[in-house]
Amino acid sequence: MMERIKQVKVEHVGSLMGKSGVVGVGVGYKVVEGVRTDELSVVVSVVEKLPSVALTSYDMVPRAIGGFLTDVVQTGPIRALDDRTGRWRPAPGGVSIGHKDVTAGTLGCLVQRNGETFILSNNHVLASSNEGQIGDAVLQPGSYDGGTMDDQIGELADFVPVQFALELPGCVGRVANWLAGVMGAWRRLLYQGGEANLVDVAIALPLDVNDVEHRILEVGEPMGEVEAVLGMAVQKSGRTTGLTQGVVTQVDMTVQVLYGSAIAVFEDQVATDCGSDGGDSGSVILDVDRHVVGLLFAGGTGITVFNRWQNVSDLLGVSV
Repeated sequence: MMERIKQVKVEHVGSLMGKSGVVGVGVGYKVVEGVRTDELSVVVSVVEKLPSVALTSYDMVPRAIGGFLTDVVQTGPIRALDDRTGRWRPAPGGVSIGHKDVTAGTLGCLVQRNGETFILSNNHVLASSNEGQIGDAVLQPGSYDGGTMDDQIGELADFVPVQFALELPGCVGRVANWLAGVMGAWRRLLYQGGEANLVDVAIALPLDVNDVEHRILEVGEPMGEVEAVLGMAVQKSGRTTGLTQGVVTQVDMTVQVLYGSAIAVFEDQVATDCGSDGGDSGSVILDVDRHVVGLLFAGGTGITVFNRWQNVSDLLGVSV
């Protein structure tokens, strides 16, 4: 059966690709009302699904070809995905962004507050770890990726300050942190001062709402919000490591996070084995149905830590 449908695809790919709006033809299982079936089909990817009255008879994709059903899937334009560090207009989630004074992080997604659209990412990405001022320029791409003031995409609109438990200057801080780790003194340093945090989050107001889009690279548009639970399959689309998948491995996590020579304590966090690296900060974490479950802000070997979405939503008053 598989070899036969592959042959059918080969026989008809030329005519299908010649139809207006078609950007791809392949073989896959047919999806009906969002549910994948076990029936093989010729999958036709289109920029946009249009009503039949808007298409000529030539451009309409037939319901079946060579004895196999077709499945028309709206994908939008299909772009090369090796340019997450480049300039995007409109800019989707998953690409480089940053406050004018930081290197670069990830544009998470678009959120709404009081009827306005905002760009969501981390405090340390959009607000320079509390150092930014409301109205500061936000660049896309971030400065590390070549962004300049000519690439300004928005202005810092709001952020939740990160409370630091310990902050030491320069190399003194680095040595103290190393010694604390070696001597098992993290907890002692941790609770000497400061408060536990729930989020590392900020929003920016786009200069032009047409310069951003709801789509997240390789994921699509978010479909709402749900609570993260143990064992949940999740995914993220980030500036550095692109699209990665994993599962939720911890909930109700208390964690110490290094910010250069400073330490901040976070509570009510969620952990996943979904891969990430520097520059992925600000990515949103989604389930397989594209519901947002959290905001990535930190990680280590084999672990990615994210803010629980309900805390992000409550503290900034935003929704997907």
